[in-house]
Amino acid sequence: MVPPEDLFGVIPIWLAVYALSALSFSAAGYILWRRVFRLVMIGKRPDRFSPPIKRLIPAASIVVAQLKVLQSVSIRDRGGLTHAFIFWGFMSFSTSYGLFIWADSAWRPFSEKVLSERGVEAFGFYLDVLATVFFFVLVWVAVRRWVVKPSRLSFDLTQKKESGYILILIGLLMAFTLLTEGAYVASGGEGPHATAPVGKAIGEVMIDAGIDGDLANGLQALFWWLHLGIILGFAMYIPLSKHMHLVGAPLNWYTRSLEPRGTLITPTDLETAEAFGASRVQDFTWRELLDGYACAVCGRCSDACPANITGKLLSPMHIVEGIKEHVLETGPGILNGEDIQEEKPLIGTWVQEEALWDCLTCGACMRECPVGVEHINSIVDMRRYLVMEQASMPETAQNALLSMEQRGHPWRGTTYSRTDWAEGLDVKLMADHPDAEVLFWVGCTGALEHRSQAIARSMASVLKRADVDFAILGTEETCSGDPARRMGNEYLYQMLAQQNIETMNGYNVKKVVTICPHCFNNIKNEYPHLGGEYEVLHYTEFVAELIENGKIKPVGTIQSSVAYHDSCYLGRHNDVYDPPREIANAIPGLELVEMDRRRERGFCCGAGGGHMWIEESRGQRVNHARTEQFLETSADTIGVSCPYCVQMFEEGIGAQGLEGEKKAKDLLEILDESLT
Repeated sequence: MVPPEDLFGVIPIWLAVYALSALSFSAAGYILWRRVFRLVMIGKRPDRFSPPIKRLIPAASIVVAQLKVLQSVSIRDRGGLTHAFIFWGFMSFSTSYGLFIWADSAWRPFSEKVLSERGVEAFGFYLDVLATVFFFVLVWVAVRRWVVKPSRLSFDLTQKKESGYILILIGLLMAFTLLTEGAYVASGGEGPHATAPVGKAIGEVMIDAGIDGDLANGLQALFWWLHLGIILGFAMYIPLSKHMHLVGAPLNWYTRSLEPRGTLITPTDLETAEAFGASRVQDFTWRELLDGYACAVCGRCSDACPANITGKLLSPMHIVEGIKEHVLETGPGILNGEDIQEEKPLIGTWVQEEALWDCLTCGACMRECPVGVEHINSIVDMRRYLVMEQASMPETAQNALLSMEQRGHPWRGTTYSRTDWAEGLDVKLMADHPDAEVLFWVGCTGALEHRSQAIARSMASVLKRADVDFAILGTEETCSGDPARRMGNEYLYQMLAQQNIETMNGYNVKKVVTICPHCFNNIKNEYPHLGGEYEVLHYTEFVAELIENGKIKPVGTIQSSVAYHDSCYLGRHNDVYDPPREIANAIPGLELVEMDRRRERGFCCGAGGGHMWIEESRGQRVNHARTEQFLETSADTIGVSCPYCVQMFEEGIGAQGLEGEKKAKDLLEILDESLT
């Protein structure tokens, strides 16, 4: 795209371009600082910038290759592919602007010195075809967004008019690109810029229409300046619109948490903090506040959320956007010493309390998000405020928390002790066998809930058959603290966790094996924050290795078809997908059936985030929705690797009246039967 010679026949083109660009980018920078960065930095300031190389390379690959966007591409949803095309087109044209506008206007023909004449011709051909294809893509995007409207684009926030403005601006950019090329050809222009097929065809149409050289020169200048005006206007519009994610998303990916996905931020100032949790702008971290500006308002998170799917109030997208709107509303006043957050609180105005308690912390939202938003940390931070500052929580959550505080476990009303499940199994205690190679962490549910005790017994049986040197803590074991933490009582969590850490460190524990994914995630990923460093394995990892090494060999034929359900805290939060399937495939006669929603896209059983004890607010029960997905398969049993999941599916099967036809079993129970 060759620039005109000068402006008004007086001002050199390079001077006009650089002056207007400087004004535009300075204005954009000022808006960006005033509307985004100065407000974001009101929040707490954890270090999310080091180590730089470890952050930069993965972030760059995600952004440039559009990996998170393309993960959503399917037969039913091609939106990710469309977005990737637009992004790569944006990058291509941005490169061309640098070469053919800012560089060529000052050092013509700079582009030919960089690319050579043949290179300019090839690049121009590519841009010419790309601009033409863009029109068809934009039409498809408009039809899909406002006519077809897939479920994730039916949310109110995805229907803003600014999406239409952006499509119009992109369309005008493509049109002016082609018209500028056509006018250049019609004016008699020659060289590599006159060879692009569509632009050349437009130029020939102009010539046939009787447009002479002088008029063509004028049209070229008009289209070129209109093109530049849209580019510079777009730069100022970005910080004011949802397309702020063009800036926010790369920053979000660079400053992402380097912890495993199931890991929450651990507050280290509980004894000195002015307030617990987050309800004010100042209470969130700057990274949590940045999430709102990075959000592309695409609806993918809410469309994947089991709570939202089953009719609950929760929409992760609205939570993040609500925090951003609260920042925009109150942030300027905070900086000026006028804090209006008591009159206009975040929770109750922009974020509904019920929505916060709907969250299952399953991570489906974070897995689907293409811009790296970390929804769960913000939601749990607000739960901490409700529980620790306001004592506001569902009654069922309050009962579970009270039981943990008084009895060291959430199972209020249980009549079992920590060791009743092991009666007659000759299981050793760490107190009697402190040098045991493996600590079998039974967990509250495996020890104290009647149905789950069978899973603990199967685990002990398998370990004994493999001659594993193991022991349990027995009465010295208390709740890992995971339910307290996810429900928002951080103080209770840290108290329970430190008690367990002191006990385990006292025995010099090195290796821990759990049957509960929630305990597994908590002890493996979050105990290190408080000084508990151990090798922690879920039983599926440990037992799959025992089978591989020949320590145990399933020999009994199990004539059953099993649909495997991926526990959120085992799979999506910790990437343990293959070991449970390896166990199932090692059992003779067992037919493994995959469910439609599986692995990274598994659907929560409904017990996460403390919902094993919190009653659901409205809509369909999540475990009933997942049970229906199981019933769509041909399997007679749903296999799991989590005591929570067993209970949720047994209730779901019972609600369908299919107790005699369908079963819910832990893989450990099936394996133990095969070994027997």
